[in-house]
Order: sequence, then structure tokens, then C-alpha cells
Amino acid sequence: MKVNKELLKGSTTILILNLLQRKEMYGYEIIKEMEIKSKGVFSFKEGTLYPILHSLEEEECVESFWIEGENKRKRKYYRLTEKGNTYLKEKREEWTLFSDTVNSMILDR
Repeated sequence: MKVNKELLKGSTTILILNLLQRKEMYGYEIIKEMEIKSKGVFSFKEGTLYPILHSLEEEECVESFWIEGENKRKRKYYRLTEKGNTYLKEKREEWTLFSDTVNSMILDR
């Protein structure tokens, strides 16, 4: 089953930040890790991911740096900043409230 893009839109930032809290990653690695962790439900294109990463970088929630790989090819990695950790904590609290409330309403709890 495909998830409506509008539903995904509001959760992309928290998903990306959550992955980067675990480890530093480069863009394609984030895309692949997202697919694996979501069992294929979330599939980002580069055109979706990079604007979010650049926005998070402008907000100083992530920072980027270059690493030269084994084949001398440089990759741009991203990592969470202290501000990003704080922001992720706030987003998790917000998500918990939102998802609990939606579940309560649609599941008639």
C-alpha cells in the first residue's frame, strides 16, 4: 500500500533527523536507510531529500562535511548538531501527541 504524499510531507523532517541522530550519513545513504527501515513504505527521491537537508543546515540543525572515500570520490555527509538534537526531541514530543490523538480518534479509543 502506498502512503499519500501529503501524509508523508509532515513527517519527513523528523524521519531524517532521527536517522542522523544514529549516525552521520551521506544523501544516498539516507535514502536507502529510509527505504530499509520503512520496509519500502517511504521512498525519497534526491529532489525531495536535499532541499530538506539544506533547510535543516540553514536552521543549524544539521551540518555537512566532506569525506574522501576509498575510490578518491568525495561524499558530502550530514550530522546532527546540538540544536538539531533539541529540535528532534521537540518534534518527537509533537509527533507523539499528534499520533496518539489521531489514533484515539480513528480507532475510537
